[in-house]
Amino acid sequence: MTSLNKASTDLETLIEISGLYQVFGNKAKSVLPMVKAGKSKDEVLAETGHTVGLRDINLDVKRGEIFVIMGLSGSGKSTMIRHFNRLIDPTEGQIKVEGEDIMQLSDEELIQFRRHKMSMVFQHFGLMPHRTVLDNVAYGLAIQNVDKKERLASANQWLETVGLAGYGDQYPAQLSGGQQQRVGLARALCTNAEILLMDEAFSALDPLIRSEMQDQLIELQAKLKKTIIFITHDLDEALRIGDRIAILKDGILSQVGKPVDILLHPADDYVEAFVKDVNRARALNTQTLMQDIGNILGSQSVESAIHSLNENQQEYGFVSNQDGYQGVVTRVQLEQVAANDNAMDICCDELLIKVPSVSPDQSLQSAIPEALGHNFALPVTCEEGKLVGSIPRSEIAQVLES
Repeated sequence: MTSLNKASTDLETLIEISGLYQVFGNKAKSVLPMVKAGKSKDEVLAETGHTVGLRDINLDVKRGEIFVIMGLSGSGKSTMIRHFNRLIDPTEGQIKVEGEDIMQLSDEELIQFRRHKMSMVFQHFGLMPHRTVLDNVAYGLAIQNVDKKERLASANQWLETVGLAGYGDQYPAQLSGGQQQRVGLARALCTNAEILLMDEAFSALDPLIRSEMQDQLIELQAKLKKTIIFITHDLDEALRIGDRIAILKDGILSQVGKPVDILLHPADDYVEAFVKDVNRARALNTQTLMQDIGNILGSQSVESAIHSLNENQQEYGFVSNQDGYQGVVTRVQLEQVAANDNAMDICCDELLIKVPSVSPDQSLQSAIPEALGHNFALPVTCEEGKLVGSIPRSEIAQVLES
């Protein structure tokens, strides 16, 4: 998962899709009332020869999230992604990017929108075999008429970012599949577009290389905070990289939610069948279950800590100071100290219970042993050692019991 510390619902909406229908055929508009009346995909095809691609899609994509659209072959996911940059125009519906209805863009405005706002990474790389790796990466900037020296310098920088420094003079055929996909990713990033569209971008790769590319995407996203729309048919991939997941079936949106929602609260039988064999503890990381800590205790007196716990109706509190997370103190323990008139800071070793913390990106499965060693919520800390949240034991139990 990416390192979003806020829930997706707290982020700004970047893309809005409402009432989106796609019917393929010569008389799509005339067939649309039949689709809206509830005729199935098979019924519409049998009666009219038209194919229903999408049916009344309503969703939003938040700025800076990886939004995964998944489903089996024929579900409409690749049709969907081509609407974001209007490679396909809908039969009916509205697509807004930053509040602007892109269906109203002129041809020239649409060209500029595609050049500067969105970049695409393809399943089969889409590299030009007669151009060097460096020229492939720089191609988008060349289309934007960026100065050659500047665009090649930027292309070299992105090649280094994706781990291909020194490969610029080679040609695509000289690279492995994984390396070619890295070139494709570097090319998409080189234009500095805010939105990346990735259509089955890793599905042509061997499993090991695919896993490495997922890792790299997660690492890059932590730094770049792009808005990524990622298409896949692989649930494990969706759960691993997605901040939110939309599941399509026969052009209908079955469910949209965070990975934990999809796994633990499937909306219908179709989604439930998708997730039934998933090892939930292995598929989820700690961040997916993490909750905010409303009251963090600092370097303060025992009396002050007792007051704070009483005010928030808490039996214990997490202690964190300028050096980061320190441990846990209980109200009972603090009251005993106060009764004995012992004046001490709550950060002292005599009071602190050293409950081990976990990181946001480790698997829940690896964190379970830490949770079983005590009766407190599991503290979650960032690389700097600061508290970023906690996981209630009830949440862990729910995952294990599902």
